[in-house]
Amino acid sequence: MVAAVSHPAVGTGDLVLRLVLAVVLGGVVGFEREVSDQPAGLRTHISVAVGAALFGIISVHGFDRYVGVRADTNYQIDVTRVASQVVVGIGFLGAGAIVKEGANIRGLTTAASLWVMAAVGLAVGIGSYLAGALTTAALVVSLMGLRAPRRWVRRRLGRRQETAVIRVRPDADTSAVVAALARLEGVELRSLMMRHRDDDVILEVDVRAGREVDVIARLGTLAERDDVIDVSFG
Repeated sequence: MVAAVSHPAVGTGDLVLRLVLAVVLGGVVGFEREVSDQPAGLRTHISVAVGAALFGIISVHGFDRYVGVRADTNYQIDVTRVASQVVVGIGFLGAGAIVKEGANIRGLTTAASLWVMAAVGLAVGIGSYLAGALTTAALVVSLMGLRAPRRWVRRRLGRRQETAVIRVRPDADTSAVVAALARLEGVELRSLMMRHRDDDVILEVDVRAGREVDVIARLGTLAERDDVIDVSFG
């Protein structure tokens, strides 16, 4: 026999409040991501937040009819199980926001914001309004307020990155060209892709160097080799 409910289910007014607040908080972060032209914007963040909120409501209140003292019923309810699956599942959505462009990776911040919004949605869903609101405020401040400091750090202390296309003669030893590239002083090879175009071999490389290094000039020295046709930058 099912035991009596030990606490009342969430009321309609409270249910509406939680879902609406999840939409608002998700929209605040989603708007910032939309303005920044990120792969996951307003609709995605709202969807994550309101979905997580609903999962939180279901996790805590969806099984109220089965709640009872363990000794009085065969039903064993773990209200954290649904929430834990949200934490696992949001990783797949976050991975879809990450894009690799050569040596650069975009979307990590957006993936992290989706992960945080899932937590915010869960918090609102179980009634922790203050925690959800404060987390959203902290996230928005970090996304918007740290842009200028990040640009300053990258401009003053960061390392330069360049993408070069090296056209090698078809009868040349490409490994020798790569070895010469690796020996360039102050230049770090980040990635390399080789393909054939017509009769030539094309090496597309991503390199990184300190701010004091003229990367284009260093890579340009490779064009002086007999086995290299030309070097261009993109």
